[in-house]
Amino acid sequence: MYRRLCALLLSLTLLWTAGAGAAQAGPGKRVHNGMQILFSPSASYPFCTIGAVGTDRYGHRIAVSAGHCLSDPAYADREIHDDVAPVYDRADPGFGPIGHVRYFKDPEGSRTGHITKDYMIIELVPQVTLSSQGPYLKQTGVLEVPGGTASPNAPLPALDTERLLATGVNELVVSGQTGVWFGTVMANTGGIYRSPAANLAGDSGGPAVWHVPGSELPSEANGFQAAGPWAGITKAITFSFPPFEYTSSANILADLRARDAATPGGVHGAGFEVTTEP
Repeated sequence: MYRRLCALLLSLTLLWTAGAGAAQAGPGKRVHNGMQILFSPSASYPFCTIGAVGTDRYGHRIAVSAGHCLSDPAYADREIHDDVAPVYDRADPGFGPIGHVRYFKDPEGSRTGHITKDYMIIELVPQVTLSSQGPYLKQTGVLEVPGGTASPNAPLPALDTERLLATGVNELVVSGQTGVWFGTVMANTGGIYRSPAANLAGDSGGPAVWHVPGSELPSEANGFQAAGPWAGITKAITFSFPPFEYTSSANILADLRARDAATPGGVHGAGFEVTTEP
């Protein structure tokens, strides 16, 4: 049993109405992991967070967040080709949309057998600049786990990017409203990691990276900064211990590949790679 974070109970039709009169995006905005996002420019709460930024195999500029941030059965779990669901920088909604939602997993579906697929794909507008550097975390590519256990979402044979971290010996470093935290992966249920690394409502979709053994952990001495490959996104606070859940990047990338293979013309986000831009 778990409690959802930041479920924005808005229909995409209402989101389109709210965004229709927004200003056109101008040049120069940097989009990065840890950026807080809105789905209507007229309300600063509730909100979600970007977990990773990069490009897909089709050349689309992509941001990844949590699927449960939206709820509309008419649009859930399918490609959204029209710009009906704009996304805004919470710190600067007047800039206009930084992108548009192309896919999200409906939260009701996530409760009934699709818990492993809680993600959202946002196609970013051409006017923004991609960055691998968030407020606390620099993402150095996508996590690869040679020979590890495959995500349940993976078409077989699974790729190294679709394999899961072992529990008890790997640490996640995450960031959100309260700063940056790290903690061991204590449990792994279908590619959903549980860790003492903390999050709050609104951090949904936010970044988690793998702590590379021997690399610096965030501390006062290094400005609470850390670097590592993208390992997942914030999912939920639960009643279990430790209470904080994260959807693995392996689950997201595997599901994207499976959906891409089954969809004529492909899907946004397939073959996602974290940007190398600073």
